[in-house]
Amino acid sequence: MNDYLLDLFRDTRIVAKVKNRFPYLFQLAELESSRAGRIGMEVGPVREKVITALLIYKFGEENVEYDLPITEPEIDVKLFNQPISIKTISGKEPSGVKLIWTVDAEKARNFLDTWRPTYDLIFVHVNWSSKGGLYYIPYEVQNTVFNKIGRENHIKLPKQGTNPRGVEISNDALKTLISNDKTKSIEVNWVKESIDYDPFKRWVDLWSEE
Repeated sequence: MNDYLLDLFRDTRIVAKVKNRFPYLFQLAELESSRAGRIGMEVGPVREKVITALLIYKFGEENVEYDLPITEPEIDVKLFNQPISIKTISGKEPSGVKLIWTVDAEKARNFLDTWRPTYDLIFVHVNWSSKGGLYYIPYEVQNTVFNKIGRENHIKLPKQGTNPRGVEISNDALKTLISNDKTKSIEVNWVKESIDYDPFKRWVDLWSEE
């Protein structure tokens, strides 16, 4: 297990901040990624920045590496040089979490045949007007579940003739992961607030500078 991430979930000050600030910050991420009232796919990377910023706030920027090469697509951040994957999902149930983004059937099948858990996982379940949370799912937990249920039950391939854009963790696998005794969690009550957000103000202000 990652002792630093364990410390994050034990820090009562951080726990209180997550409970208090997550709804606002993730709502802001959605506003920044929306057009004509629809949330775009770019919301994922923006949400990841919220998590990365939390790690920087807690551990210091010198201990968080986030400008990583695309050759390591599963690694979103390194904390004290330890690789971490970040996944977020929005909905009533924690489902539809992508392991890889692809529309290529052959690539998806090859992924099913070769992939297995490798890194610690930070997972956020956004559930507006209800409860969700922030989870730390250690590599050891992922590996145990993967070995127990098998790759065919752990990984969900896209259905033939559809365009879901990716290979997912199966719903049963994800529920098993987040309910494991060794998985750490902070419950979040996802309540939206009124935010006066202007997507162009920052840019207009910059144009106004001499």
